[in-house]
Amino acid sequence: MVYCRCGRKTVIKTSWTDKNPGRSFYGCPAHCGFIAWSESEVYLRSKVIILKLLGDYP
Repeated sequence: MVYCRCGRKTVIKTSWTDKNPGRSFYGCPAHCGFIAWSESEVYLRSKVIILKLLGDYP
């Protein structure tokens, strides 16, 4: 289990930004700003596919 700076158990969330689409991270449920990536960076090909599916890629 991963704990944030404020001592709460983190929850696993998914990033949907253009830089990290589909990448999982641990985030604070109280939104204290803490994040820690739970996996390595998504491959470029995966980013392109995800962004195309979301309609955010030319």
